[in-house]
Amino acid sequence: RAEVHGSMQRIVLAFSGGLDTAVAIPWLAETYGAEVVTVTLDIGQGKELVDVRERALAGGAVRAHVIDAREEFARDYILPALQAGALYEDRYPLATALGRPLIAKKLVELARMEGAGAIAHGCVGKINDQVRIEVSARALDASLKIIAVGREWNMSRAQAIEYARARTIPLPGIAAGPYSVDANLW
Repeated sequence: RAEVHGSMQRIVLAFSGGLDTAVAIPWLAETYGAEVVTVTLDIGQGKELVDVRERALAGGAVRAHVIDAREEFARDYILPALQAGALYEDRYPLATALGRPLIAKKLVELARMEGAGAIAHGCVGKINDQVRIEVSARALDASLKIIAVGREWNMSRAQAIEYARARTIPLPGIAAGPYSVDANLW
């Protein structure tokens, strides 16, 4: 069960609206006996986030925050990376990686605001994104429990889709592809 700061058990989940995070809402609630609050950042993904709040609530979230973080992302993350000439493996500009510390920052801020004892993300175990989020969050607040849903549940994509269907979680357009694609302003 999640450790708590406040009177109720609560987990703040980084919610993209994709399959993994849609399934994570009921999975976290069932596994940890906790309320799940979601946070979605608009960092210039280029996709409409109008219905992301409704999808989170339909999936069982008690609250769903959608934050326009494009200006902060450009000013505090993209611009310094450009000024530093930051390249990943000396080949291409940092892009997706830059968003992860900002996501962690907002997860921690929302966890404090919501009185949550834990934060969660849907990054899968074979990708560096989980390290970027977890190290950043730990640096900001080492007292928060971090739950990496993709590492803990060990479900295949097909199993996750079946899990969602069994719980009538809406998955508009999610089940079509074999994986998700990430994008942001940069």
